[in-house]
Amino acid sequence: MNPALPRRRFLQTSSALIALPFLESLGFRRFASAAPLREGLGFQPKRLLFIGFGWGVTEESWYPKQAERGADYTLPAGLAPLERHKADFSIVQGLANRYTTNGHYGSTFWLTGANEFGEPGQSFHNGVSVDQIAAAQLGKDVRFASLSLDCGAAASKSGHGPGLSLSWDSRGKPVGGPTNPVEAFHRLFAKDSTPLDQQKAMFAQRRSILDHAMEEARDLQRTLGKTDNAKLDEYFQGIRDMETRLSRDERWLGIPRPEAPLHEPQPGLAGYEEIKLMYDLMVAALQTDSTRVLTYRQPVSSLLTSLNVKLDSHTMSHYHTPRAEALEVSQKRDQSQSELLAHLLDQLKAAKQPDGTSLLDHTTLVYGSNIRTGHSLDNCPTLLAGRGAGVKMGHNLVLPKDTPLCSAWLTLLHGCGIQAESHGDSTGILPALFA
Repeated sequence: MNPALPRRRFLQTSSALIALPFLESLGFRRFASAAPLREGLGFQPKRLLFIGFGWGVTEESWYPKQAERGADYTLPAGLAPLERHKADFSIVQGLANRYTTNGHYGSTFWLTGANEFGEPGQSFHNGVSVDQIAAAQLGKDVRFASLSLDCGAAASKSGHGPGLSLSWDSRGKPVGGPTNPVEAFHRLFAKDSTPLDQQKAMFAQRRSILDHAMEEARDLQRTLGKTDNAKLDEYFQGIRDMETRLSRDERWLGIPRPEAPLHEPQPGLAGYEEIKLMYDLMVAALQTDSTRVLTYRQPVSSLLTSLNVKLDSHTMSHYHTPRAEALEVSQKRDQSQSELLAHLLDQLKAAKQPDGTSLLDHTTLVYGSNIRTGHSLDNCPTLLAGRGAGVKMGHNLVLPKDTPLCSAWLTLLHGCGIQAESHGDSTGILPALFA
């Protein structure tokens, strides 16, 4: 330990203190309105929605029979409420994340495919999620490059695993966002009455704080060891990300948010009605072109409560005693989730574009989980809807066992015109998904 340095250090400017991470050199050890129309008239952008849920599904009644491949398959009971939309989605079987080993991580690695222990000396590691890769390109000309919706405190009982959302940035850090419909509504549609000059002054102050912090960081780096410099580089990548977001927000100064196509939600909603309203807000975000990439981590525990289910979600998902009751509750959950998904597809179809097409025609919706059921992590439940990425619709697509889930995500990126070379543990695109 260098005695010249305090145990906890801050980068100080004239108006702010920014706390540094715990560094070994300081005595800590490793264990301790719409978008600008740049695209031209008639252009229809691609959109991506990712909806994840913990605890998986009821294996006996959610998956179509693998023998019934292609378009000629019978929709199982768990997906029966989606019958009217059967031609607009496909079930993909055989997908899994190679490195996932924790049966309670329903969302943490779902969109990243990262190895939790992939970084030496770190007890937890994650990578960038596919939605953030898509947002870097699809979100350039909208107010929000992406929007991550979460379920707040309900996540801990919903089988999701650590992290604030489905989204993880380029540093493998969770991306936070609104945790209920009221927060989501205000993020999208709240009007800012602050005078424009005052808004500009606030941005200038924030930029000044970041500039001074980066300058002091460079001075500090000369006093640190190699390990801490690497850690500090990662930490201040977060500061650089803040600068990027700041620049993005400055571009929208003076441009009012669009009028909301729905009423402001009432506070206190939970479970079924909360999810339904979150879905409506996702459609509203796309309708107003406020964003083109969304994720939503669905609350399973509060959904069960709203269905008057007394069994807790963990017991339900693992078919613990009494098994018959747990199985019944699990199937009830599946059908309710499918009812809500059918409602979302109704709204995406009803949202017509100027050229007569619907939002669903230009959107790809991904619905699923990193968990099949209980602690089983193979054949991750995966439903793909919409034609935005050119995916084959109306099919039961059965792929070879343990096909990388990230290969499916890579395929969707390519279908949206994003030529990523790889993602997570992908081994290439999956031609079987394309129409």
